[in-house]
Amino acid sequence: MHIAMIGTGYVGLVSGACFADFGHDVVCIDKDKAKIDGLHAGKMPIWEPGLEALVKANVEHGRLQFTTDLEAGVKGAEAVFIAVGTPARRGDGHADLTFVFDAVRELARHIAPGTVVVTKSTVPVGTGDRIEAILKEEGVTGVAVASNPEFLREGAAIADFKHPDRIVVGAADEHARDVLKEIYRPLFLNRAPILMTGRRTAELTKYAANAFLAVKISFINEIATLCEAVDADVQDVARGIGLDNRIGPKFLHAGPGYGGSCFPKDTLALLQTADAAGVDQRIVRTTVAVNDDRKAAMAARVADALGGKLEGKKIAVLGLAFKPNTDDMRDAPSIPLIEGLQKGGARVAAYDPVAAEQAGKILSGVEFAVDAYAAAKDADALVIVTEWDEFRALDLARLATAMNGTALVDLRNVYDRAEAERAGLSYRGIGRGKLS
Repeated sequence: MHIAMIGTGYVGLVSGACFADFGHDVVCIDKDKAKIDGLHAGKMPIWEPGLEALVKANVEHGRLQFTTDLEAGVKGAEAVFIAVGTPARRGDGHADLTFVFDAVRELARHIAPGTVVVTKSTVPVGTGDRIEAILKEEGVTGVAVASNPEFLREGAAIADFKHPDRIVVGAADEHARDVLKEIYRPLFLNRAPILMTGRRTAELTKYAANAFLAVKISFINEIATLCEAVDADVQDVARGIGLDNRIGPKFLHAGPGYGGSCFPKDTLALLQTADAAGVDQRIVRTTVAVNDDRKAAMAARVADALGGKLEGKKIAVLGLAFKPNTDDMRDAPSIPLIEGLQKGGARVAAYDPVAAEQAGKILSGVEFAVDAYAAAKDADALVIVTEWDEFRALDLARLATAMNGTALVDLRNVYDRAEAERAGLSYRGIGRGKLS
């Protein structure tokens, strides 16, 4: 099938490349000429494992193209996916749908009858209705509007797209359902379940899924705090409850709080949807507050490991991206941590395998090191913030020798206290009992 993808950000580029890999003809469209020129030159605008090779292979096979020309890009398309950004608005947390609606209005001038317009972006309940109304206002007829939310994890997006837990399609129009079934046929032939539902239900499903995972993360983080008070180990608690099939082991890893492009934004958007509907969502509201408080408290943990004093100390921070295998710094826990350390008078040296460039656009006064050992040189404390694989087998004795102090603050519970202490470090983890 011929597919047009409006937006070459994280969702649009990954989705477009994967659709092309299924054998569809895909045109990815973006107004950002520099981004499109970069893609033509093989330069990816985001860092995602396997994406560069996937894009290159499908461009070479003629199944994937890039353009800034919307009219040319959507010509002949049986489905046009909208995958532009929907950031949270400053001040009120509402999802900003400016890019979505602008794309629809421009699309209306070029779309042909029979085309299916599909929202791939994460949008509030009722957005599809508004898109339908805009198309009618612009005089467009014979076009169906559907919702097809994405459920991709940064760092594992290609695998998630090709081996999904489910495919959610929200559409009342039978033609739209048939088109999307055909687009996703390679996946549900491999038994990936496809859920056909109403458009508003599909839109809410995305927010509900992310909110539930955010609740799960905040829950285990609160249990970790309790573990520290009663001398229990949160990792064993997490295993103990995660082995219950009703709960499951995923998203039960205690840490410094969730971040990234989805959970912070989507929980706020869900609350705004609920407020507009006159329905309180107390669990989600509390989750947002708990997570904000947790991220803000991480600098105090480091200060406590140094006897309460940060002034004049050098702190080495390992990991800046909100999670491994991405350079995404949106709402990363490293940001309030580093800002809190600097506010306390500490100087910060940091290392991240891929996110330093993005971090440099957000953080000031940070010394970016070339590796973990360079960051640790003369540091009074070392803090592990992001659990990159290369941080899982560090030479702790070498780190201890390079450091001025001995404090290892492990916010991801990568190491064992006994192992760290044998190397000459004083270990503090998350929820590892009173001595951590």
